[in-house]
Amino acid sequence: MSKESSPIFTNEQNTIIQSTGDIAINAVAGSGKTTTLIQYAAKQPSSSRILYIAFNKSVKLDAARKFAEHQLHNVRVETAHSLAFNYIVKGSNYKVKAQSFKTHEITELLNLNGDGEKHGEYVVANHINKFIAYFCNSDKARVQDLNYLDTVTDEKANQFVKRFYTYIEKGTRVLLSKMDKAEIEIIHDFYLKKFQLANIQLPYDCILFDEGQDASPAMLHVFMQQQCVKVIVGDTHQQIYGWRYAVNSLEKVKCKKLSLSTSFRFPQSIANLACSVLYWKNQLTATKPLSIKGQGLTNTIKTKAIIARTNLGLLLKAIEFVTKQPKINHLYFEGNINSYTYADDGASLYDVLSLYNNKKTGIRDKLIAQMKDIDELEEYIEKTEDIQLGMMLSIVNEYGNRIPSLLNTLKEKHTGDGDRSKAQMIFSTVHRAKGMEYDEVELAEDFISEGKLIKQKIAQQSKQEPLNITKLNEEINLLYVALTRAKFKLKIPEQMLPQETPASVHIHILKQVKEENSGPIQKNSAPKSYTVADKRLVSKAAYQPWTPELDDKLRILFDMQSDIADIAKEMGRTKTAIESRLKRLNYFTA
Repeated sequence: MSKESSPIFTNEQNTIIQSTGDIAINAVAGSGKTTTLIQYAAKQPSSSRILYIAFNKSVKLDAARKFAEHQLHNVRVETAHSLAFNYIVKGSNYKVKAQSFKTHEITELLNLNGDGEKHGEYVVANHINKFIAYFCNSDKARVQDLNYLDTVTDEKANQFVKRFYTYIEKGTRVLLSKMDKAEIEIIHDFYLKKFQLANIQLPYDCILFDEGQDASPAMLHVFMQQQCVKVIVGDTHQQIYGWRYAVNSLEKVKCKKLSLSTSFRFPQSIANLACSVLYWKNQLTATKPLSIKGQGLTNTIKTKAIIARTNLGLLLKAIEFVTKQPKINHLYFEGNINSYTYADDGASLYDVLSLYNNKKTGIRDKLIAQMKDIDELEEYIEKTEDIQLGMMLSIVNEYGNRIPSLLNTLKEKHTGDGDRSKAQMIFSTVHRAKGMEYDEVELAEDFISEGKLIKQKIAQQSKQEPLNITKLNEEINLLYVALTRAKFKLKIPEQMLPQETPASVHIHILKQVKEENSGPIQKNSAPKSYTVADKRLVSKAAYQPWTPELDDKLRILFDMQSDIADIAKEMGRTKTAIESRLKRLNYFTA
């Protein structure tokens, strides 16, 4: 029986339902927080005006339906952006841009100059875009109150930003000014920022703020300034939007702290695994062990999902799946399947593939079209820390010209939203799976493991560089979120399993397949393991541009008749990347 149909609540739930005053609720995955908030709202006087702030549109629609089912018509459900839209955009001269500005659009709007730096104007535009997002999600009143360098981690990107900082900051302020004056379209983050700066008092007696661990400082500021009863709920270990400048609001708010530690989604064995993974954080800072009580009752498998850390990892798993199981014809991708082949900036996987093949006429994206070759794209990726383009380049290096046919196969088997229930397998990244649950979950191999975590620590310490504890904590959170989507069975790669966790009826261990020697280079051969994602966590060599020195080293190793797999290991790259470079150097082994 699901928690929604049960009249019995835990002591923790009852404490929340009966509480008064401001509270912050730390709720583990599957702990029935929506059910608890509904009962809390039902306990308030019918005349109370209640606002429920949901994380995204899908959660908003689901929550609105549930409140309506309980006849709680005094509860208004909004997302942070829909709330801000109603106050800032409605009745104004503003026109909202569907997506963020593309790099080439910013370059043209501001007439940017790269000061002799190769593609410098585009790199500057990329950083202006990120600076705008950083400011709009902050609680600061002025761009000058922030130091954008605090967000730039890569050494080359940091050097570039330092050189152009004044120019980047000025461009950020000019573009924001153009939006403010309605000279150009505004982005969603902009009107949210305007809402925060307007210091509006909302007409509610109580505000319920869901997914508080991923709130932006801007939205948290709006929430905390309200003169009403405030309830914020979330899971400190489900913070996975640091790249969107989210902060763990549950730790920042000063009010009574309560907990929901019983999960009605999964059994105790999966609960124990989740706790063991979270305890990896002890490798970074002293961490208090977490206890989760698993009371999931599901015992059948109707929905199956494969969840990956990245778009790259998911596409690789999807390609592997359709290759090994060609008779399965109904697949579903959470979110539009095309979104996995496009970057936010507009570039597509096909644009990168055309550049890889030196077919410039096939490139539609203006930024990619400016690149002379793949090496220039790699250099741009380094200077901007553009993760999405980096992932696309990795996919192209892995699969080359097999990509169109493989993607066509996936699209042919993809079912529409209306036929989602027919899907024999659902594919999702962990971010898109947030808030979802499936009877059976298989994890891709691109999540962090304790071994990777330790290697990262050693690598940073050897360079005498400080550990990015926030980022590594978020990597652990991503694995926690992914594995807690499982209701009955979890399939997890062996290398990601904590040592103390045994296999069970609910936890199936996927043995790591050792890669065999590759022998002669085969054109567009598919890899047998996801080495790029693994290496990205511990070695920047996996996507550094080729230099004359590296080419010399590659020639020497190849001339020594070294095995391709050994060369890849020595140089910290994938086999396919080595093969691709050898072809560019006119080494052919038919």
